[in-house]
Amino acid sequence: MVENTLNNLQPGEKARIIKVIAKGTVRRKLMDMGLVPGSEIEVIRTAPLGDPIEFRIKGYSLSIRKQEAINIVVDTVA
Repeated sequence: MVENTLNNLQPGEKARIIKVIAKGTVRRKLMDMGLVPGSEIEVIRTAPLGDPIEFRIKGYSLSIRKQEAINIVVDTVA
């Protein structure tokens, strides 16, 4: 398994969240949306210009900006 950040994944790829490296209110916002260590996440699609990115996590769709996705460290899942 390769350690990566969430913004580098391609549509269809799955990963497991390792840690959230953001600080303060950004960290709290991301974790409140379900981006917590141990959760499995899948990239659904990206917007035409690459921002935002849509993910499926815990049974729902979530769209976040690349700038926020950079703060999520993941291990890719085969």
